Amino acid sequence: MARPFRFAVQSFSASSGKEWRERAKKIEALGYSALHLADHILGPGPAIASTNHPVQELAAVPAIMMAAEATTRLRVGCRVFCIDYRQPAMLAKEAATIDLLSDGRLELGLGAGWLRAEYEATGIRFDTAPVRIARLAETVGALKALMGGSEVSIDGKDVRLHGFAGRPAPVQKPHPPIMIGGGGRRVLSLAGREAQIVSFNFNNRSGVIGPDGIRNSTADETEKKVAWVREAAGTRFDALELEIGAYFTFVTDQPKGIASGMAGAFGLTPDEMMRHPHALFGTPDAICEELERRRDAYGISYVTVPDTALDAFAPIVARLSGK
Repeated sequence: MARPFRFAVQSFSASSGKEWRERAKKIEALGYSALHLADHILGPGPAIASTNHPVQELAAVPAIMMAAEATTRLRVGCRVFCIDYRQPAMLAKEAATIDLLSDGRLELGLGAGWLRAEYEATGIRFDTAPVRIARLAETVGALKALMGGSEVSIDGKDVRLHGFAGRPAPVQKPHPPIMIGGGGRRVLSLAGREAQIVSFNFNNRSGVIGPDGIRNSTADETEKKVAWVREAAGTRFDALELEIGAYFTFVTDQPKGIASGMAGAFGLTPDEMMRHPHALFGTPDAICEELERRRDAYGISYVTVPDTALDAFAPIVARLSGK
């Protein structure tokens, strides 16, 4: 049986606390399952401009907590926390606190980091992908241990914790659902082994957002990514929830013109762009049909859209949520 659809909104900014609270309430009222932030540091300037990444105005942790306080059912989280930006014990404490104070509504997204210019601009060493992903694996193990309630004794290469138990205890047991995100085989295999939610992203091996990451995330490439997760997960695969960011979402009755223009910029054919798993083009009817086709093809039932599509995408949420 296919897993029911869930939908989330990813947001980066707000002009005031009132606006942020009202947005969270609206997202909940429209039937979305969750509100996600990303986890980026840089404000405007040449560093962020070099990456093609939008500026994130809000710090993730306080914004997540305010969204939780403004709502009653909406799940909250970060898609995803960069583990190199926080010491693991502090991240575990913050995550458990959010879960406690939100009455068990945290989705704990974790990633190995990828935005090279952000590391360089903030003085953080940008290690190779295998090193960063190995550190992510150690961090995941540490977070699970710290939320387990017992005293920890961890002697990893990068994570070393001794002589204390994690507090507070999270509401969700044994820990909030862990989402691990990425686009390469190594990190997706880790997600298959350790996560409850696998988040498919571009393979941002270049350290910037650009055509390379978009071309290596086409329908054919996504099929390969799901196969990597399935192989690593083994018997636990059917219990995993598969999530993807539909970064290019256009609810329109003239989809082909938009898709064709984007295809040319990214070096894809219009058909590849229309079928791109990180894009949705069309009327509500067409998008619903395409999402059901993709769920059949890949098993992806959890879709995150940008807040720019919040209202236009709402009829799709109303039709497909829980189906």
